Amino acid sequence: MATAAASISELVRGTSVRQVRLVCGVILFCYVISHFLNHALGNISVEAMEAGVYYHTVFWQFLPVSIVFYTAALTHMGLGIYALYQRRQFRWRTIEPLQLVLGLSIPALIMGHVVGVRLGYTLYDHQKLYPQELYLFFVAAPGRLWQMTILLLIAWVHGCIGIYFWLRLKPFFTRAAPYLLAAAVLVPTLSLLGIYQGGRSVAIEADDGEWRTHNLTRRQVGTVAEGNTLDRITGAFTVTYFGLLGLALAARGVRAWRERRGGMIALSYGNGKTVRVPKGLSVLEASLRHNLPHASVCGGRARCSTCRIRVIGDHGVLPEPSQREAFVLTRVGTNDPSIRLACQLRPTSDLSFFQLFTPQTSSANAQASAPARIGQERYLVSLFVDMRGSTQLAEKRLPFDTVFIVNRFLGAVSQAVIENGGQPNQFVGDGMLALFGLTADPQTACRQALKAASGIATHIDELNELLSHDLRQPIRFGIGIHGGEVIIGDIGYRDHIVFTALGDAVNVAARLQDMTKTLACEAIVSDEIRGTAGLADDTLPQQEVAIRGRDEPMAVRVVADARGLTALVDRSERVAA
Repeated sequence: MATAAASISELVRGTSVRQVRLVCGVILFCYVISHFLNHALGNISVEAMEAGVYYHTVFWQFLPVSIVFYTAALTHMGLGIYALYQRRQFRWRTIEPLQLVLGLSIPALIMGHVVGVRLGYTLYDHQKLYPQELYLFFVAAPGRLWQMTILLLIAWVHGCIGIYFWLRLKPFFTRAAPYLLAAAVLVPTLSLLGIYQGGRSVAIEADDGEWRTHNLTRRQVGTVAEGNTLDRITGAFTVTYFGLLGLALAARGVRAWRERRGGMIALSYGNGKTVRVPKGLSVLEASLRHNLPHASVCGGRARCSTCRIRVIGDHGVLPEPSQREAFVLTRVGTNDPSIRLACQLRPTSDLSFFQLFTPQTSSANAQASAPARIGQERYLVSLFVDMRGSTQLAEKRLPFDTVFIVNRFLGAVSQAVIENGGQPNQFVGDGMLALFGLTADPQTACRQALKAASGIATHIDELNELLSHDLRQPIRFGIGIHGGEVIIGDIGYRDHIVFTALGDAVNVAARLQDMTKTLACEAIVSDEIRGTAGLADDTLPQQEVAIRGRDEPMAVRVVADARGLTALVDRSERVAA
């Protein structure tokens, strides 16, 4: 129970307002997609639209789903208004204020439709379906068709921007982007065409008096008095909503006035630059306001720690870290109270500090040109391989001959890695780090790494045979394989930046590779890899080893001959199938 409570507490601490808004937005976007696909059935017939809306309403009006949906809608709208109040600087990206404006305009545009359909059903049992709505848009009040078209486009663009911000850092986004773009264009196009085709059919049929008799009854469209009541309710909701927006803007003005009256404080940067800002601004917002370079990969949302600063002097007078800031600092293992997140720290007195991460951009609001290369946390499999005896190899050879042999070794290793779906990542002397899982799930990545180890052994055998006339002893090697959560991204400075992985899993793989010397084997595989790959427990001998930097011993599998790993993986795949 204590462990479960601690896990729940950590989950709550690690949940930000943006994540809540994202979850609510995804729920609403699923509803929008369902509605758009239903509209698209109009390209077949109005009857197809009516048949589709039956299943649409059965799902979305199912009580638990309905509660989740309306909770998400109200929460998303409320957080949008809060974002209008909270956001002080909109210069991080031009698309962000656009998304906010589009999102805030949706409730005002959709209010009449929601009240007319949903509240009309609740209060008066109106049965408004596609024939009645299409009649309204194409015959009774054609001007409302343009309002609905604008609403559909705004809702779709707003949702697509949110999905883009969510998925753009995911490893699969580059491959999925063309398909997502195609869907982003086709779905609203087919939806609008469906509305147009269905509306044309209704407009033609509406000339028939019998059609009007059956489709424009009091039960379906209500009376004039009921319509007036619904219009008044719509007006009241709309005025209330605009009042909330006005209240948020007024609160911004009051906050700015209070900040000016509260006085100015001086922020002194470690490079000698000093700026004066109103109390209440975060350190990162002050940097943005004065266009001072300040590292911030996540844009000031406390999703990373790159904006960290070290406070010079008395840090006891600083405001206590927020729950989110404390979570991030704990996550990165920072216990020093003088280290704070610039995006969260809002000093109330003069402050001197220096940045822990020097920004590589020329302005505070510049962003990396390749978002997919910004640091990401994900599961990868690391394979370290090292050439044995390279020192003795170089003793009695010309330097260029040694380089030739080492390059042939690294070429053979790289070929095996690439053939099995991995990516050669770093070359250090006569060793190499390869990464698996950049484009595959964890189980596949583990199996690919094991097959790559087998392929390395085979390719080195071929290389030894090819160079047998020149080698006194065959080339030997050691391999270490381990998997886990790592950070991947661009590491380096200016023109010397490389894409690589950092984390405990990478370090452990290097340690395992080094242990192959003392254990006299070709490869050591962590039990994490063996289990994730689906290999049976008795396929490889187990041993517990002490890993430098770890308090407890680690279970590993010792592989005397790496050539047999492919057969083991193939066998486990057949059993699983």
